[in-house]
Amino acid sequence: MLENLTKRLDSILKNVRGKGLLTEQNIDEALKEVRLALLEADVHFKIVKSFIESVRAKAVGKEVLESLTPGQQIVKVVWEELALLMGEKGVGIALASQPPTLLMLVGLQGSGKTTTAGKLARLYKRQGKRVLLVAADLQRPAAVDQLQILGKNIEVPVALPQSEKDPVEVITRAAAQGREQGFDIVIIDTAGRLQIDEPLMEELVRIKSKVLPHEILFIADAMTGQNAVNVAETFHKRLGLTGIILTKTEGDARGGAILSIRAATGAPVKFIGTGEKLDAFEPFHPDRMASRILGMGDVLSLIELAEQNYSKEQAEVLQEKLRSQQFTLEDFRQQMKQIKKLGSLEKILEMIPGVKSSMKELPDQDQMDKEMRHIEAIICSMTLREREDPGVINGSMRKRIAKGSGTSVQEVNRLLKQFYEAKKMMKRFSGGKNKGLARMLGRF
Repeated sequence: MLENLTKRLDSILKNVRGKGLLTEQNIDEALKEVRLALLEADVHFKIVKSFIESVRAKAVGKEVLESLTPGQQIVKVVWEELALLMGEKGVGIALASQPPTLLMLVGLQGSGKTTTAGKLARLYKRQGKRVLLVAADLQRPAAVDQLQILGKNIEVPVALPQSEKDPVEVITRAAAQGREQGFDIVIIDTAGRLQIDEPLMEELVRIKSKVLPHEILFIADAMTGQNAVNVAETFHKRLGLTGIILTKTEGDARGGAILSIRAATGAPVKFIGTGEKLDAFEPFHPDRMASRILGMGDVLSLIELAEQNYSKEQAEVLQEKLRSQQFTLEDFRQQMKQIKKLGSLEKILEMIPGVKSSMKELPDQDQMDKEMRHIEAIICSMTLREREDPGVINGSMRKRIAKGSGTSVQEVNRLLKQFYEAKKMMKRFSGGKNKGLARMLGRF
């Protein structure tokens, strides 16, 4: 979502870093470019103005201009102000001292409320919490069915409307069910509209006053840009939002909402949706997002992502195979399956400092996905013996493997060649002084 902004800021700040001596004049020139980059990213002009003034006040300070690395200090100032703009520190959801914690999701129709309810339920279930979903959207056709399907997929119960016509009655009964049956969290999916109207707001105000939810979370579609900020402000005035969840951040939105919604409403962004699947959901950390925007990567998020999908035992087995030269094509296939669980390769590369920017010829995501499917098909077309010992594969076997995988003999040859080259590299890493590097490679 923020790729264009990242490229612009990286180019601007790289130019600043290259200057041996900074003056107020060249700082102003750089900040003018930063201002244009933020406006192009659809950040509200008032927020851009305030941001630039804050950066300039710090950038022309004595400790920056007279430091040994003034260019790097400017980058540090921009990073600090970006993090501050988005909330400075990550703010999660505080669970109530007396369960259940009631989470009320609000927003316009089409913003992704129902899917987000499923994502939240999955997240907390994986943390060992008992979760109850509440289908209180009685306006949109099939909203109740959609939530019921999501609940079934993640094995979370859903409180459905019975004879009630009023969502307040549905939610009141569900909240009582949550207390009586010992649920930790009750997630309420409310109705939306295509645009803000008084009947919608009155309904939500009645729900709030009757149920007294612990959190009122506004679901904002990042694709709508500044309009998401304007709508959030309206909801905040009427309901007193406690947090924001940004959806569809994986799209080609220019990123204005993620940078300005906190400043405009005062409500923190708590989670972001990064895809359509239920696992494409992550806590929002302003400092880490600021690092991503400035092309610094996000190693902490990458580690957390890996820990969620990869056990310590699996990593140790792989490390030992690399060290003892027993790594096979079947092991490689299993690693590919693990990488898919982490998300897109492009997303992973964005989290590794300096990697994506240094790989100028990286193919697009569709091309990478196609390549990985071909590799997996080739390996799956081999017998177990061939996967364990590729050296036995002769010419006729290569033709059979190519035919079985729907690829060509050339592609089979290329995969085998790359595999052998990788094993040679691992062998060099596994000896003497490189043992530490081998361990690191194993974990990766």
